[in-house]
Amino acid sequence: DLNYFIIGAGAIGCEMLKNWALMGVGCGPKGHVIVTDMDRIEKSNLSRQFLFRNSDIGNFKSTTAANAAQAMNPDLKITAYQEKVASDTEHLFGDDFYDKLSGVCTALDNVEARLYVDQRCVFYRLPMLESGTLGTKGNTQIVVPHLTENYGATRDPPEKSIPVCTLKNFPNQIQHTLQWARDWFEGAFKQSAEEVNNYLSMTPEQYMASLQPNTKTETLKKIRATLVDERPMTFEDCVTWARLKFEELFNNQIRQLLYNFPPDQVTSSGTKFWSGSKRCPKPLNFDLNAKCEDAEMFNHFDFVVAAANLRAEMYGITGQTDRAYFETILKDIIVPDFNPSDGVKISANDEEEKSAVENAMDTGDSEAETLLKSLPKPSELAGFKLTPVDFDKDIDEHMLFVTSCSNLRAMNYSIPTEDTHRSRAIAGRIIPAIATTTALVTGLVCFELYKLIGSPRKELTIEAYKNAFCNLAIPFMTLSEPTPPAKTKSVLKGKEWEWTAWDSLDMNLGNITMGEFMEHFEKEYNLEISMLSYGVSILYSFFANKKKVEERKAMKMTDVITSITNKEFPPNQLFIVLEVIANDKETDDEVELPYVKFRFR
Repeated sequence: DLNYFIIGAGAIGCEMLKNWALMGVGCGPKGHVIVTDMDRIEKSNLSRQFLFRNSDIGNFKSTTAANAAQAMNPDLKITAYQEKVASDTEHLFGDDFYDKLSGVCTALDNVEARLYVDQRCVFYRLPMLESGTLGTKGNTQIVVPHLTENYGATRDPPEKSIPVCTLKNFPNQIQHTLQWARDWFEGAFKQSAEEVNNYLSMTPEQYMASLQPNTKTETLKKIRATLVDERPMTFEDCVTWARLKFEELFNNQIRQLLYNFPPDQVTSSGTKFWSGSKRCPKPLNFDLNAKCEDAEMFNHFDFVVAAANLRAEMYGITGQTDRAYFETILKDIIVPDFNPSDGVKISANDEEEKSAVENAMDTGDSEAETLLKSLPKPSELAGFKLTPVDFDKDIDEHMLFVTSCSNLRAMNYSIPTEDTHRSRAIAGRIIPAIATTTALVTGLVCFELYKLIGSPRKELTIEAYKNAFCNLAIPFMTLSEPTPPAKTKSVLKGKEWEWTAWDSLDMNLGNITMGEFMEHFEKEYNLEISMLSYGVSILYSFFANKKKVEERKAMKMTDVITSITNKEFPPNQLFIVLEVIANDKETDDEVELPYVKFRFR
């Protein structure tokens, strides 16, 4: 008779639903399982998400997994949704929904979603079964209301990011060049199009007002380049643009860098500048038939083809990939001569880069105004819109650009190149999922589910539950007791009270007036409210206008809130979360309290 909500129908979700169908979860007269996943089935899923078959490709994961689990056990009562679980779906997964649940199981692939679900479980005091895998590694965490700490109580340290200076001028690994290529893709094919669309969607005055003061000139230069100077009319223009970008990125910029920091440069301490992790680069000369040894790819040709087609997609021009066509166009393109110049500042390390960003001064409104006047007015381009290209590692054309761009940069710095398949794995941070790890992790979670349901003979203590961490490659496995929740000490009704993140002051009095609420609070807890708030809205404060306070005290709690926020409560909302600052009536000391969970329906 359990009512369980499983979020995610991927590798862990499929395995869990299979286990539950065989265990009889949600198979009783009052039992029910709800599964939600907004993703559709792709071919790559079939190797590890075994409730799916070839014929299911393109269908929703949640519906397909629910049908497959029901086929194993026809008594299983299951409902499938195709919605994400987030603040914008609370009309669907709201108070009335969680009120009927016995617990929640997460089969998610990101921390942000887990933290949101964790907040919901803490609020509704529901157990949460959490698990995750990473290749041969797996972990499980059991969250039990009032007994263990919640998932969000401890956080992993943030991942280390690549220093900006390393990315811009001194890469030494293929990961650096791939990240640089990804960033360049984002700037050239997505951000520039979005910026132009923003400009075209409002008046020039409104657009100027929306820009950050120190980036006005730079942004308007980009818009002018995208909309005027470099705007293509034919696919041939896109090919020319791509060829000139090759020259700029992999020849001219490198020559400028070597002009600023010659190969034999010595630092003030007497050591060679180009040493250690700083690899001395070399410019590349365009060669249509050049093939790299490591990845065996025609990176020069691939870059021009991919860049030209992405540029064409952005402007709604039909592209093509015929080699003979490109050879014909490329031999007629005139590439301007380049001479490195003085006065070009290049940061030698991260400190210099940071101070350069901080000290970057905009040339002022006069240049920005001149640039704005040189742009066509939005009214002259009515109906014109660019298509921003969102990078997707599963789209081959996108990966061809990122791989060739990364490889050319790697060749500049004598870094071994990688093929598209390996680049896709690095750029997408893909670690292959292993069915064995998934099976082990879900099995361990199901053990904890049996414990949660409990035995009629005894109440389980924290020692009975186990969190697990395993690595099948070593092999290594450890089971540990969950951590109890952190406690806060307060004095309530003259007695010491230790409360945790699971606690709240629950008030189930219906939709009473604010005056009645404050009176009840005073009688029940012997506390005088000095401030009462809902989200960022203050409902009552001791220093507020006396007339307004008396007006609000006569109003229903929901009416007070709607009069301030101008938002009606959705029909499925049962609770209001209120924050209270209150003082002990006898000692006048401020008492630290959890939130108030006020049920108004």
